[in-house]
Amino acid sequence: RANTERDRKKKADRHRGRKKKGKREKREKKRGKKREGEGDREREKETREREKEAETEKETRETEKEIERERREKEAEREREVEREAEREAERERERGRERRVDLLPKLYKKKKSNRERSSVRVFFFFVFFFCLSFCPGVRFVGF
Repeated sequence: RANTERDRKKKADRHRGRKKKGKREKREKKRGKKREGEGDREREKETREREKEAETEKETRETEKEIERERREKEAEREREVEREAEREAERERERGRERRVDLLPKLYKKKKSNRERSSVRVFFFFVFFFCLSFCPGVRFVGF
C-alpha cells in the first residue's frame, strides 16, 4: 500500500506539471545548497517576517504604553479621590472642633478666684490642720 500511495503522489505531481528532480538536485538539497533565485525569495521572506515581527512588537509596546498610561491615570484619580476625602474629613473635623469650642466656652471663661479668696481658704485650712493636730494623742501643746 505504501508503494501505491507513493506512486499515486508521483503521478499527481507529474500531472500538475512538476518536474521530477534528478539525483544531483536531490544531493544539493541534502547538502543545503539552494538554486539561484530561491535564496533571494528566502531572504525576502525573512525580511518580510522580520518586518511583521517588528510591527507586532511596536504595536505591543504601544499597547503596553497605553495600558501603563491608563494605569497611571487611574492611580492619579485614586490619589485625587483620597485627597478629596481627606479634605472633606478635615472640614468635618473643623466643624466638630468649632462645635466643641462653642461647648467649651463657658468652662474656658469661668471666673477665676482672686488671690484674696485663695488666701482666706488657705488660712482656714491652716487653722483646721492645727485644730486636728491638737486632738492627736502624741501632741501635748500646739504653739502659735
